[in-house]
Amino acid sequence: MSSKDTAKENRELAYRLSNNLARLLKEFARDFEARVHAIINERGHPDIRPSHSAVFSNLGMGAVRVTELAERARVTQQAMGKMLKELERMGYIQRGVDDADKRAKEIRLTEKGVQLVADSMVAIQEVKELYAKKVGIDDLNRLEDGLRDVVRRLDLEYLPESWTDGQ
Repeated sequence: MSSKDTAKENRELAYRLSNNLARLLKEFARDFEARVHAIINERGHPDIRPSHSAVFSNLGMGAVRVTELAERARVTQQAMGKMLKELERMGYIQRGVDDADKRAKEIRLTEKGVQLVADSMVAIQEVKELYAKKVGIDDLNRLEDGLRDVVRRLDLEYLPESWTDGQ
């Protein structure tokens, strides 16, 4: 094989590595999260970091045990515990004793945490509106509907069962 053929093959490999479904999804998610995070900071939550989304996107509005929260976020209990201590210190969550098991801790949002969730929903909507202006609302809706359908058809468990009851 000539060096020209090798160079061409290497370029093709590099292209496929950087331009595939996984990479495109990661880049889209990275941009979406960065934009949402910037808006959340502007709305009065400068101490919130993107990594905190592992807590908030898996907590819901009720109480949840640390073990379940870590499992939902797919992180270790130690990593989740560290984030929870930080968020508790900042006033976004509170820990309480689980009524069903006094040894376990339940995590709940505080008023400040509920406000962060509300601000996050506004930020998400603002980013979606920006994207709709750039790519068109129909294309954006097709993308979201298509991803939701694929997730459902692949039986990916992206929401806790208790959140999807009756839906």
